[in-house]
Amino acid sequence: MNYPAFLLASNKEDVLPVPLVQALKGYSRSHFVSDLVAGCVTAFIAVPQTMAYAQLAGLPAEYGLYSSLLPLICYALFGSSRTLVVGPAALISLMIASAIGQIAPASPEAYMQISVNLAMLVGLILMAMSALRLGSFAKLISSPVITGFTSASALIIAASQLNLVLGIEGEKGATFINTISRMPASLASANLSVVLLSAMAFVILWAGKSLLPVLANKLKLPDTAAIALNKSGPIFAVIAGTLVVALWSLNTTQQVAVLGAIPDSLPSLSWALIEFSLWRELALPAFSIALICFLTSISTGSTLASKDHERVNANQELLALGVTNLSSALTGSFALAGSVSRSMVNYSAGAATQIANVISAFVVLITILFLTPWFYYLPQAVLGAIVIMSVLPMIALNNLRQRWQFNKADAISLLVTFFATLLLGVELGIWAGIACSIILLLQRASQPHIAEVGRAKNGYFRNINRLDVETLPNTIFLRIDESLYFANVQYVESAIMKRCAKSDKLEHLVLIFSSVSFVDESALESLERLLINLKNAGITLHLSDVKGMVQDRLKFTDIEEKLKPGQMFYTADEAMTVLRSGKSTFIQEGAC
Repeated sequence: MNYPAFLLASNKEDVLPVPLVQALKGYSRSHFVSDLVAGCVTAFIAVPQTMAYAQLAGLPAEYGLYSSLLPLICYALFGSSRTLVVGPAALISLMIASAIGQIAPASPEAYMQISVNLAMLVGLILMAMSALRLGSFAKLISSPVITGFTSASALIIAASQLNLVLGIEGEKGATFINTISRMPASLASANLSVVLLSAMAFVILWAGKSLLPVLANKLKLPDTAAIALNKSGPIFAVIAGTLVVALWSLNTTQQVAVLGAIPDSLPSLSWALIEFSLWRELALPAFSIALICFLTSISTGSTLASKDHERVNANQELLALGVTNLSSALTGSFALAGSVSRSMVNYSAGAATQIANVISAFVVLITILFLTPWFYYLPQAVLGAIVIMSVLPMIALNNLRQRWQFNKADAISLLVTFFATLLLGVELGIWAGIACSIILLLQRASQPHIAEVGRAKNGYFRNINRLDVETLPNTIFLRIDESLYFANVQYVESAIMKRCAKSDKLEHLVLIFSSVSFVDESALESLERLLINLKNAGITLHLSDVKGMVQDRLKFTDIEEKLKPGQMFYTADEAMTVLRSGKSTFIQEGAC
């Protein structure tokens, strides 16, 4: 498909006022047909899912529907991804419930007010990040940290829904450990009717993932119809659960908790719930939610864009997500983010532009105005089952052993984030993971790899422990695989002296700077100390493969004079040739 011209603009880093205006310039009938189909299919999936995520956030289910109206249109106007769908997300809903639970509001009205102010703060933070061009900030959070956080969060989310799927009383805001520890004692009071309804919902949802794709393939349905059928498990679960409860009046005869009456009116734009006195208390959780909102949204949008050799504009996404959350706050709803599952459906259904989001909003609007009475008998156990089945794929710990073998630091970051999130909660968990990742990065940078090398048959210098290489009996060649600065110079200096101390007849040491791109003042001081200590030990220091940017810095010092009789060689190969011949008669000038 030929996409509208505005997609070319999304490949730039400039923030566009309204990218959708550019889309309309090249918009055609075929684009509209694609967007119409994708929008309807996505809305079909979004209705039960957004209601479930609203309840996960601790809010009435209808607010999940409200959050799919104006926010969807706002993202359509400002977003740079043609397929990303913004709305309630499981992880963000969990963080909202956790943040508000710590404040312990006294009433549902107070809970709603905190939720609105939290969404407002999230939106402002995201817009500020866009203004400061902090889109590249996402690159600073490592993949293991995100994996550990999302895996632990998925377990917390699933645990939080156990009281719904079992029909037992649950403590609102209980931690993961408390929930699990109390579960054995609570099982005796489980409602059998609720358990059976939940089991039915799980079977239907499992069949939707496993059997419906096979059925669609056998029926040879068109692609769009196949996608709709493959993703319709939640709809079938909602219909089945609602019919069972309504036909047998299980809400009254068996005390099955149902959704109840949902207003068929629309929310109004209002500043009335904004309370600035709450902002100081909400600042840290709001920043955490904004960070996760951006990370999950940009990763989802980038993944889908890459399938068509496109990319999203990170700073534009920050602006779009900020405006989306502000609109959610103004309509009295809660913080939102890009939805992985609904975005995948939108992409697979063939969305050409963000007009698909506008169409989804229109379909949800029709649902609110005309179909909400049908949700009265919808059992909350079914919504709990939908949430659990939605988050289980987020648990990605199956390749932990491989991660440990590949990079222990990454595995440690994952485990620290995972257990910190489970034990300390989602807000502290993500920051614990980030802190651990930074500490391990600094530790890695402070102890750079130093390889003893020799000349291989092809003329390149390689590690003596990996290949059969040529060496000199009175000379050591050491390659420093990191730039030199205050954090690592002491380690490098100590490691070099320890290695030199192991050789009794050592006369020359060649430091290969091929991987050194920067030296600071501390590194120069360390190099001078190293020169003095080596001279006292009767060892001559030489440098090779010094890059131009490092050579430029050395010109402002007298290091070349202090290096004599040591030399500065273009290459390690040249150093070996000269030192083997014993002719140390010149000092090279220039730089590599």
